[in-house]
Amino acid sequence: MKTQNEFVSDYVIEPERYELHAAPIYNFNFTRRRFFKLMGGGVIIVAVVSHALAQQESGRRGGGRGGGNRPREISAWLHIGEDGTITVFTGKAEVGQNIRTTLTQVVAEELRVPVSAIRLVMADTERVPYDAGTFGSQSTPQMVPQLRRVAAAARESLIELAAEQQKVERDVLVIAGAKIKNSKTSESFGFGQITKGQKFMKTVVDSVTLTPATKWTVAGTPVPKVDGADFVSGKHQYASDVKLPGMLHGKIVRPSSYRAKLASLDTKAAEALPGVTVVHDGDFVGVVAPDSLQAERAAKAVQAQWSSGSQASDAQLFDQLKRGARVTKDTKPELGENGDQKLSATYTIAYIAHAPLEPRAAVAEWKDGKLTAWTGTQRPFGVKAELMQAFGLTDDKVRVIVPDTGAGYGGKHNGEAAIEAARLAKTAGKPVKLVWTREEEFTWAYFRPAGVIDVSATVTREGKITSWEFHNYNSGGSGIRMLYNVPGARTESHNAAGGSPLRQGSYRALAATANHFARESHVDDLARLIKMDPLEFRLKNLTDKRLRAVLEAAAEKFQWGRAKSDEQRGFGIAVGTEKNSCVATCAEVSIDRKSGKVTVVRVTQAFECGAVLNPDGLKNQNEGAIVQGVGGALFEAIRFADGKITNPRFSDYRVPRFSDTPKIEVVLLDLKESTSIGAGETPIVGIAPAIGNAICAATGRRLRSMPMAPDGLKA
Repeated sequence: MKTQNEFVSDYVIEPERYELHAAPIYNFNFTRRRFFKLMGGGVIIVAVVSHALAQQESGRRGGGRGGGNRPREISAWLHIGEDGTITVFTGKAEVGQNIRTTLTQVVAEELRVPVSAIRLVMADTERVPYDAGTFGSQSTPQMVPQLRRVAAAARESLIELAAEQQKVERDVLVIAGAKIKNSKTSESFGFGQITKGQKFMKTVVDSVTLTPATKWTVAGTPVPKVDGADFVSGKHQYASDVKLPGMLHGKIVRPSSYRAKLASLDTKAAEALPGVTVVHDGDFVGVVAPDSLQAERAAKAVQAQWSSGSQASDAQLFDQLKRGARVTKDTKPELGENGDQKLSATYTIAYIAHAPLEPRAAVAEWKDGKLTAWTGTQRPFGVKAELMQAFGLTDDKVRVIVPDTGAGYGGKHNGEAAIEAARLAKTAGKPVKLVWTREEEFTWAYFRPAGVIDVSATVTREGKITSWEFHNYNSGGSGIRMLYNVPGARTESHNAAGGSPLRQGSYRALAATANHFARESHVDDLARLIKMDPLEFRLKNLTDKRLRAVLEAAAEKFQWGRAKSDEQRGFGIAVGTEKNSCVATCAEVSIDRKSGKVTVVRVTQAFECGAVLNPDGLKNQNEGAIVQGVGGALFEAIRFADGKITNPRFSDYRVPRFSDTPKIEVVLLDLKESTSIGAGETPIVGIAPAIGNAICAATGRRLRSMPMAPDGLKA
């Protein structure tokens, strides 16, 4: 069985690079007079953090306990109060992926306590160790082993402390049920009795004994979501629910189009409204009012004239992305010469929105020169660095607190809402809450990158792929590697030389969804070219054991080959890997010949990510990814003209509905001997090509653009 290190060597992880493109849009460079008017006198030294450093090194420059390198002391990660309360600290954020439950499970496993005995403090830059952020499916491979080691070290320290206090040999002491028991006398002691609320001063060593997965009793089991009742009852507080004494409400006056600059401003009508303050700083214009309705009235009363901005339209998008692209990665291929038939094709990928349940929101408060922001983000320390940069503050003067957040999907890396709220609060002198509207979320957040992909390949009559050339323009290199056994395969990722017409950034699985769509569609067409079954063709060219395992598991559960595609029903299959985990997806679609509507009837997905930590949670991840992926596959697309988004609301932007949800079967391959790998992104990469292959099987038509059928299949 392979170790985690061997997994990493086999499956290269694409770095999270697209959030670097979505740079913070604010940097308030105060003039000297205004700076001292707002900040007071004295000598100020400001360190400006570059954007790249803000993304990569923000927390290392400060924030949180431990700085850049993970602290070795148990006390930085775990504390046991005198009353026995177990508190665990992590910089990871809960954005709907249920990582709070998983992390609680592994701590409970090593400490031999029930899940209910543990309270997890997450994503508070003043209380938790530095963390780069919650992205890239790295919470499980990074934080699970860390907290397992911490909990195991705490367990051993508790036994040592108890042995010293009770003056007995440690061998007679065992931990079970949140108590330390003397096996000879049957005496038991609560954890709090042993620690007396003092900090663990011992360090965490890599050699600490961990419980093997084969002996797990808490980890590896389907534990209900921690605090789940609070979410369904409405008790849970999101950033938009935060209330502070004396709090005001803010609203931003947005530009007329992308890249537009403020030409003139008349704020008299807005300032005449009761309790309203207008904040103007360069191109930033906002209002503060006693309540949200008054803030909205004031924003509408502001008379702002904007210079002409971007004139970009989606009609020329794909030509623009591909024109003059420069190569960023070149493997210098040695293409095979034995291919009997050659197939070349171009695939296009539209921009799509993250469309989280919770639009961006923040509450900001300045107190005694310190800024505290409550906001929903995947990168609390990154947002802290952005606030430091925007306002010229030192590390000890900024705190970011992240309430559990209503979805992110890679779309909440930056802290615009927090910066906007902080700028308004700075002038208002009181806490300010700012909640983006759905239209603002659709317009001013960044999008999943659009892209153009060119693929060319040759195949023998016997079904062997003999050459492969794959070029991705703009959408990125994640998941671009050729998975099939093709000597000299060439894959390249190109940046669009002219840049992206829209603001683009990370999205669930990054470019892997686009690259898997193009690759698995093209592989399916190669099989059709030589009239070979798509499953048989894949297995014939696939030597990777993990990928073969998920492919065979999905096909068996789906009963691949039992039924044949016809003009109204089709079956498709796809396989892939991203972030070290493996997935295979089978889809059944039906097509209404009159309306052209495509319905995804059934999806079977096999998934493998090493040792499974929470089967129910992992199935939920797969199911959610499949439903989300149906949207991008069939109908989601951002439309724009003259530098404006033309479908910035759910009435115009189609996301999956309950009626779009297929019957879903998830098969988990649980490799107990292997390290647990992240699973937040990989489950989405197979659904689009599986649907496309099913449509092609039913109709004979290959759809090479995502979304494939925004208005149904046209005649």
